[in-house]
Amino acid sequence: MANERLRGAIVESGLTVEQVAARLGVSAKTVDRWITEPNRKPYRRFQYAAASLLRRDVSYLWSDERTVEEVVTSSDSELLKLYPHRSAVPTELWTKLYADATAHFDVLVYSGFWLTEDPGFHRLVREKSTAGVPVRFMLGDPASPPVAVRGEDEGIGASMAAKIRNALMNYGPLFGLPGVEFRLHQTTLYNSIYRADHELLANGHVYGVGAYMAPVLHLQRVPGGELFDTYAESVERVWEGARSITSPSEI
Repeated sequence: MANERLRGAIVESGLTVEQVAARLGVSAKTVDRWITEPNRKPYRRFQYAAASLLRRDVSYLWSDERTVEEVVTSSDSELLKLYPHRSAVPTELWTKLYADATAHFDVLVYSGFWLTEDPGFHRLVREKSTAGVPVRFMLGDPASPPVAVRGEDEGIGASMAAKIRNALMNYGPLFGLPGVEFRLHQTTLYNSIYRADHELLANGHVYGVGAYMAPVLHLQRVPGGELFDTYAESVERVWEGARSITSPSEI
C-alpha cells in the first residue's frame, strides 16, 4: 500500500511534491516513490528532514522506523579502515578496489592528478571498458568558483585549475573508450570519492591541507547501514549536475 500518511502530510502542508523534493535536495521522482512504493523508504537523514519540514513525527510517517542504536550498529560494520591521510593508504588497495569493479567505477575529484600518472590505473580503465563496466570520471570545472576557492584553501591558488587541465590531458587516451565518460562539475566537494561497486574510499578535504594529507575512510555497503549510501548518493548528485565532455580540448 502507498504511504498515505506521507501523502496527506504533504497535502496538508500546502507544499507540492516538487517543492518538498527541492527543500530536501532530492528529485521529485524520489519523493513520489516514497509515497507510492511501500518498500521504498528514504535514508534516515531524509526521514528526519521530511518530518521536520512537514511537522510530523518520524514514527508517524514511517511507523516501522529503526532505532538509532540499530542504525549505528549497522554503520559500524561499514567502516573497514580509517587512514590518517591518503598517503598512508596502501598502493595496492587502489588497484584492488577498481580491479574488482563489475557495475560501478566512479572517480569524483577536483583533479585527482596523482591517479592520472599511474599506468596501472590507465590499464584498469581500459580493461573495465572492454569488459563493459561503466567508468565515470567527475573532475572540477577549471573555470568554476569552487575550484578557485579550493585552490586558495590549499594554498596553491590558480595551480588547482592547472592541475585539472593537466589531469584531463593525461586522461586523453581514455576519451572515447566504450563506456568511459568524463564530466566537469562545479560542486563544492567536501570529499574526493573513489567508488567501485559496494566499496569506496572517501578522502576528506580539510581547510589549508592538500587532499594527500587528509583522512581517508574505506567503506563497504552493509545492509541496514547508511554511511556508504550517503557518499554514493553524493556521487550521483554531482554526476547529474555535471557537464559532459568528449575531449580535453572542451575545457
